[in-house]
Amino acid sequence: MNTQALIDTAKALVADNKGLLAMDESSSTCRKRFVEQGIEDTEEMRRAYRELLITTPRLAESVSGLILFDETIHQAKKDGTPFIDLIRQAGMIPGIKVDLGAKPLAGHPGETVTEGLDGLRKRLEDYFKLGARFAKWRGVITIGDGIPSDAGIAVNAHALARYAALCQEVGLVPIVEPEVLMDGNHSLARCTEVTEQVLHAVFTELNAQGVLLEGMLLKPNMVTSGTDSAEQASVEAVAAATINTLLLCVPAAVPGIAFLSGGQSAELASAHLNDMHQGRSLPWAVTFSYGRALQQPALSAWNGEPANVEVAQQALAHRAACNRAACQGAYNTGMERS
Repeated sequence: MNTQALIDTAKALVADNKGLLAMDESSSTCRKRFVEQGIEDTEEMRRAYRELLITTPRLAESVSGLILFDETIHQAKKDGTPFIDLIRQAGMIPGIKVDLGAKPLAGHPGETVTEGLDGLRKRLEDYFKLGARFAKWRGVITIGDGIPSDAGIAVNAHALARYAALCQEVGLVPIVEPEVLMDGNHSLARCTEVTEQVLHAVFTELNAQGVLLEGMLLKPNMVTSGTDSAEQASVEAVAAATINTLLLCVPAAVPGIAFLSGGQSAELASAHLNDMHQGRSLPWAVTFSYGRALQQPALSAWNGEPANVEVAQQALAHRAACNRAACQGAYNTGMERS
């Protein structure tokens, strides 16, 4: 394990108020989003869309790294240039999603465990040879009647830690993503309670597995009200609850926290991130690792039409710039009108 290389990469991913573009949707998820837009779902259309994202002019001004899917990391630009090379040439860092998805947890109805540890060492070695320098694994925690259970939290925390240790062994910076879902009618207080419980379990396991905290990143949920809750917390309340929870649970040795958007609108995800940077001194870099909250405006603008590529890229670059501004506490709704 090259400790210094891991530390340097982790720092580079959260440097200069930049964030990550999560474009690691599985083929089935990509198909779903294409269908919603009325776009034909073929491998070539997926390739063309990913080329649009990767080749967006000035994207590297706001984005440090891109999280790819297995299909994507093997794809290339229309002229044959591998996507990995395009990312590097633009000054960004390629990464890869390596988990195989959340599956039902035996004996625990309503809960899941993320699979993919079998054969992971070999897959990580192959991705490193392809040029990836960081990876991502997502554990999913649902809030509901009687859940999450201690067992459900423990098994996902353990898997995240084993994944992280394997990543560092081969030279990949692990992005550890324990996501407490927004789905449900739970309160802000209940989300706070569960998120704290999950993060404590995750860092206990990371320490037990000997994971180098300085060579990893955390990708957590924001602490929010459930999407079906009658009482929705304000932007200020979400930012305060999220930061307070992280301060209780995340060691200062971790170089950065890159939030997932978790189904929030593009504008709301930026507003929450922006408020976290108002008058606070934080021990880690706090930034974004958004998927749909970055991509959706571009996908809608493109709509599968080659003639719309430029306007779609403008939409992506604008969304990324809004989030970089949020990392500096400088985002405002006037940026949306511009």
